[in-house]
Amino acid sequence: MNPGNCTDESEVRTWIRFLVTHSAITRELEARLMGAHGLTLSDYDVLVQLARSPQQKLRNIELAKAVVLTRSGVTRLVDGLEKDGLVCRSSCSEDKRGTFVAITPDGLGRLREAASTHLETVRELFVERLGPEGREQMDALLERLPSGTTCVEHRACLADPDTLEVA
Repeated sequence: MNPGNCTDESEVRTWIRFLVTHSAITRELEARLMGAHGLTLSDYDVLVQLARSPQQKLRNIELAKAVVLTRSGVTRLVDGLEKDGLVCRSSCSEDKRGTFVAITPDGLGRLREAASTHLETVRELFVERLGPEGREQMDALLERLPSGTTCVEHRACLADPDTLEVA
């Protein structure tokens, strides 16, 4: 696309369609998680990252990177989760300035309950609408984009309720 001459509207239309679709799906997913479990999508993501990490805890900075939030954003989010008893903080013995965030048994229980809603909604709003061939094509296309392999390589993507255990 030539920034000085936007003659190919299909390029822009594809981008806008991607943004609008992503927004609609994430809004509906968050509405269902909030309605059924009192969790935002960010809350759910934090709980997944903690549940799937070694010893079910991460340093604040690691958690911020895993959920793609600023450190202050994670701090505010963790404050709310801690208030609800879903996570707890502890000091880091290797670095007195650092703290760990760990998922609590209550947090793991809430995550187990919410995982089914999350997976069912993703299947309904995304996977089933693409069909097997469309999903494979979408996966291949997304893999070509910046950070398209991040899920596979760097983060916990899935909270399967059957594999979540208390550490």
